[in-house]
Amino acid sequence: MRKLALSDEILLTVEKPARYIGGEVNMQVKDPKEAEIRFCMCFPDVYEIGMSHLGIQILYDIFNRRNDTYCERVYSPWVDLDKIMRERNIPLFALESQDPVKEFDFLGITLQYEMSYTNVLQILELSQIPIYAKDRTEEDPIVIGGGPCSYNPEPIAEFFDFFYIGEGETVYNEILDAYKECKRESKTRNEYLERVAQIEGMYVPAFYDVKYKEDGTIDSFVKNNSKAPDKVVKQVEMNLSETYYPTKPLVPFIKATQDRIVLEIQRGCIRGCRFCQAGMIYRPTRERSLEYLKKCAYEMLQSTGHEEISLSSLSSSDYSNLQKLVYFLIEEFGSKGINISLPSLRIDAFALDVMSKVQDVRKSSLTFAPEAGSQRLRDVINKGLTEEAILEGAGKAFQSGWNRVKLYFMMGLPTENDEDIEGIAVLSDLIAREYYKIPKDQRNGKVSIVTSTSFFVPKPFTPFQWSRMDTIQEYISKQRLLRSKINEQLNRKSIKFNWHEAEVSELEGVLARGDRRIAKVIYDAYKDGCLYDSWSEYFHYDKWMKAFESNGVTLAFYNSRERDENEVFPWDFIDVGVTKEFLLREYRKAKTVKVTPNCRQTCFNCGAKSFGGGVCFEDGTGQITDMNLEDTAVETDESIPKDALEQIKISLSGINNEEVTDER
Repeated sequence: MRKLALSDEILLTVEKPARYIGGEVNMQVKDPKEAEIRFCMCFPDVYEIGMSHLGIQILYDIFNRRNDTYCERVYSPWVDLDKIMRERNIPLFALESQDPVKEFDFLGITLQYEMSYTNVLQILELSQIPIYAKDRTEEDPIVIGGGPCSYNPEPIAEFFDFFYIGEGETVYNEILDAYKECKRESKTRNEYLERVAQIEGMYVPAFYDVKYKEDGTIDSFVKNNSKAPDKVVKQVEMNLSETYYPTKPLVPFIKATQDRIVLEIQRGCIRGCRFCQAGMIYRPTRERSLEYLKKCAYEMLQSTGHEEISLSSLSSSDYSNLQKLVYFLIEEFGSKGINISLPSLRIDAFALDVMSKVQDVRKSSLTFAPEAGSQRLRDVINKGLTEEAILEGAGKAFQSGWNRVKLYFMMGLPTENDEDIEGIAVLSDLIAREYYKIPKDQRNGKVSIVTSTSFFVPKPFTPFQWSRMDTIQEYISKQRLLRSKINEQLNRKSIKFNWHEAEVSELEGVLARGDRRIAKVIYDAYKDGCLYDSWSEYFHYDKWMKAFESNGVTLAFYNSRERDENEVFPWDFIDVGVTKEFLLREYRKAKTVKVTPNCRQTCFNCGAKSFGGGVCFEDGTGQITDMNLEDTAVETDESIPKDALEQIKISLSGINNEEVTDER
């Protein structure tokens, strides 16, 4: 029987002790002494959020299929246990064996959002691993970073030994095999990193130097080790139906954020929204086969006991076999009390039919993500969604018994003006009016419109990576304008207005597009007590501002200026397939309010075809047509699909789908 790292005395004093004891359903049990490689997988946030992350479940399954490897997990201790561990000098431990993380060969940290960066330092410090990679010795674990934030790793580069750029199914086995080989040959830590640098997709920050111009922009980014590549090429798994998928996922003893089976039906997105990083870095769009998904659904329900299946995708309605899959799931499992969660469906005949079949569907909310309040601004961001389509879709949903609508918008988008902001209030009211067109005796109570706004944060590898970002003062002014406009609407009492904190967005903007000079700021903020920055009750804006000031770093340099078209970005050394030239073309088109059709309508030669598969080659010929670049750009009114309803997205769930499914 395992001996727990924490005594009963400690476990009884902390919130949710089940976060720290392991032993979950489907947990892997191996003898640590027999493992040649010990790998600790980390999600730098609280257990309930980390346990909901599909990527870790996939890697956990991949690594533990190897007889020579034991993969375990660690999450950020909550603030109560964090305090106790520091006071009593208890090293951070893995859940499976309860052994200290510092005894492992690898510590792999997934980087899902920028506001978790201080938690990364917490993990390292509590594990008693030197925070800076340059201070680590042969006795310390190799610290690896991965996930979407690794597409600009520079703000945290000094804390990692190397980054895995891309999808984990491709070359992780090669990385582990190289480690075994180097271990047998008594190679040094640096010699192993040189070996890793020669594996495609791996980035070793210590092997590159950065020089800056007098104006603060990057002058050069060059390698200082001949083993390092000039360009780091993103890793992509092209055959999703013949790769790893965890059919025996871990099941926690306490409720996780996503307490359900997750079926990933495809990766990538054909839509090309200009603000969306995920839609660019996960290209090309690739699907899992229908039969493969059916098989996975059976096995996962049997191995977990979950009572809900959620389909995971950036745009579920673009999956070619969606109707067949959904009808199969409803027919096969609906009568057995299994709920089917269908994020990001478009309102059409299929969706309305599904609404009538999914259990308790009227308990859930209808979710729209117009993103912008005016048609002009929706065209700027390439949303491809008309007001007519939104209203017609809402009307059909109301007629089917819905009476609660969630609307998601962004403020601070490029070229935004007061009319665009006021349009958010007007559109919210127009949707409410659609409800009251239904005869009174056929309504389902009063209508409820929840209008939520977040602040636009420009991200790397998007057409808006050149854009300036609004200041806090500008954001607050826009909030006031919108609130005032909502109060003028006929149905103002039915509209609830929610907004995101501007201070958090401002910091996220710096961390998203920052360079290596930000590392010391993160370190100082952490040392001053910043932790769990994505949790509003623990976010300390004043401490962050103090860290920026003490390091002579201004937020305005990273957020408040338009980038020159020729500027060298901190992430330019990464090749994600989508080219900088394509992104710049899209940025120019945004400024002239031109839209780009989706990938299945026309190919605009974004560069993703270089991976040799997916949506780029759907015609089966291996050839791409219609790639006439800028000259094929079309004006707004010519590119709106005739069947506008297909552009509406909703979220359905048999119980209650409260999540935002559109990737920002």
